[in-house]
Amino acid sequence: MSPCPSVSRNGENWENESTTSSAASNTEYTGPKLYKEPSAKSNKYIIQNALAHCCLAGKVNEGQKKKILEEMEKTESNNFLILFRDAGCQFRAIYTYYPETQEISKLAGIGPKSITPKMIENLYKYSSDKKQFCHIPAKTMSASIDAITIYGHLWQTKKQSTPKKLLK
Repeated sequence: MSPCPSVSRNGENWENESTTSSAASNTEYTGPKLYKEPSAKSNKYIIQNALAHCCLAGKVNEGQKKKILEEMEKTESNNFLILFRDAGCQFRAIYTYYPETQEISKLAGIGPKSITPKMIENLYKYSSDKKQFCHIPAKTMSASIDAITIYGHLWQTKKQSTPKKLLK
C-alpha cells in the first residue's frame, strides 16, 4: 500500500486521470474577478482567543490585553507567537512570526527584541476547546505553533547592586 493519498487501492492515479470530465472545466472564466486568493494561513484569531480566555483573562489583565490586541490590529502580520516565561505558561510577550524567513520579532511585552530558532526551548499549541496550551514534542518551528518558551539563561535578570561600603 502506498501512503500517498492520490493513489487509489487499485493503483489508479487520481491526480492525472479523471473518470469524469466536463466541458466547463476546460474553458477559462472571463467574467469579473469575484474570487479573492486566500491570504496565508493566520493564527491571529486563535492568539486573540488565547489572550482573552487563558493568558490575560480577568479584569486585572484588561489593560495589558487591550494594549496587545491594539498592537496586533496595527500590524500586517498573519502569524503571531506568544512568549511564555517557562513551562508554567506565564505570559511575557507577543511576537510576529514570518514562516518564510523564520523571523520572530517582538510586538509588545517583555522579552528579547527578536528570537532565533536556536533560542527556542519548547513549542506550544493552543487548544480552543480546552482553553489551554499543549506542549508539542517537536523542535521545528512552523506556522501552526502558537506559543514558545526560550532557554532560561536568555532571560535578563536584574543586576544586583553591590552594597556600598559605609564610610566612617
